[in-house]
Amino acid sequence: MTAKTFVSVFRSSKKVDTYIYVRRGQIWDDLPDSLREIFGSPVHAMDLIMTPERKLARTSGRQVLDAIADKDFFLQMPEESSGYVVDFRRRPEQSRE
Repeated sequence: MTAKTFVSVFRSSKKVDTYIYVRRGQIWDDLPDSLREIFGSPVHAMDLIMTPERKLARTSGRQVLDAIADKDFFLQMPEESSGYVVDFRRRPEQSRE
């Protein structure tokens, strides 16, 4: 997929900072059951014209278009953050130092 493609972006109703990119008009029920179950109800975020050259915050237009061509969707998950890591070896009062 190399040409301009109209893409719809939806955010997950279950997972924070999780988005799915699909061709505009994609039928939700045609996507894999496991994906739909984990993602929850899609909440429309925006529509845009995607080109391979387009730069996005966490990916590129080429990656989005390749994934849509291959499996009909591109799933964007949140970036891992060191804030989620808890050091269980220390007592709570030690972690405040």
